[in-house]
Amino acid sequence: MNTTETFLIAITIIYSVPYLIWRLGRTDYFAPLVVVQIITGILLGPGILGAACPDYYAFVFNQSVIQSLNGIAWWAVMLFVWIAGIELDLRKAWQHRRESSITAGLALGVPLLLGCLAAAGMLMFEGWMGSKAMLWQFVLGIGMSCAVTALPILILLMEKLEILRQPIGQRILRYASMDDIAIWGILALILLDWERVGRQCAFLLGFAITAYGIRKLMAWLPERDRWYVGIIVLAASGFAADWAGLHFMVGAFLAGAILDGCWFNQSQMDMLRHHLLLAVMPVYFISAGLKTNWSMGGTAVLVAATVLLFVSVIGKLIGTHLAGKILKWKAGESSLIGWFLQTKALIMIIFANVLLDKEIITSETFTALLLMAVCSTMLTVPVVSPKLARMKAIIFRSE
Repeated sequence: MNTTETFLIAITIIYSVPYLIWRLGRTDYFAPLVVVQIITGILLGPGILGAACPDYYAFVFNQSVIQSLNGIAWWAVMLFVWIAGIELDLRKAWQHRRESSITAGLALGVPLLLGCLAAAGMLMFEGWMGSKAMLWQFVLGIGMSCAVTALPILILLMEKLEILRQPIGQRILRYASMDDIAIWGILALILLDWERVGRQCAFLLGFAITAYGIRKLMAWLPERDRWYVGIIVLAASGFAADWAGLHFMVGAFLAGAILDGCWFNQSQMDMLRHHLLLAVMPVYFISAGLKTNWSMGGTAVLVAATVLLFVSVIGKLIGTHLAGKILKWKAGESSLIGWFLQTKALIMIIFANVLLDKEIITSETFTALLLMAVCSTMLTVPVVSPKLARMKAIIFRSE
């Protein structure tokens, strides 16, 4: 078969297998289709399909096919991160800055600290830290992976539970939005390359100057042109950030963060996000799964994933519990918010992918982080659904 035919076989597998698992297995309650797609990516990776059927794996996911899939995956995830940047609403966070900063700070800071301690423990064993990483980069990268909340997935889950537009949903979005800023700031810090610091400073300075002009232009343009110009800015910003050594994902997020969500029709934004998840993001999930590695042994990877999951969950719950004490929340409120903030899947996978691309972590560490992100996200809906049913008054509490 030629490359085109093999590529289309791979695409058929990528879209059909997770859909059939999700639909026939009726997994939506504990594992939405997005989560099933990520799990399928792991199953189709070299550690499982590649080990069970090496010849078939080598035939379908050959180097030419993987290169083609990577191109689609890069652009899909850039668009998705761009949307996440646009949907940040820091004005509301500023209006409730005391409550938002305390909650977001503790919900991020506590799991970050515990995750850094877990990373320090991983350094006692070989095979976890990447070949180009400094100790502090590895420790901070693992710590932030434990602290991440995936804003796009959080939005999808709250839509599913019909609380996105309710006061509790808007509060949780504020906390997650502030954490999202911190996540990308920490990533930029980790990626600082002192050999290319001149390029990186030039990019940040140039982007800050250009952003002013872009905002003026976007405010003047009609909405139909804003979409097209925004995508041009996305591609250019991604290129400039990657050229500077900060990775194209940082550029994609900044390209969205400088735009105001009110410049775009909200229903069209929601449709674009849903269509991305339907049409192209499954390719990204599979490409992530193809990077998994179990060569250290399944037990070692599973133990690492379990420790990181425990640290992540406990850290979030302790952080929101402390915030609840300070802000005098009602009983059960801190636990509910803490569990909602457990959703990690997309943004953490993107974060970990960048660390892997820059060789700050190994593929074994990436596999453990991927498993942690999937399990953390799968826990959210089964835990919060009964809590919401018992605590209906909290849904409508605005602060």
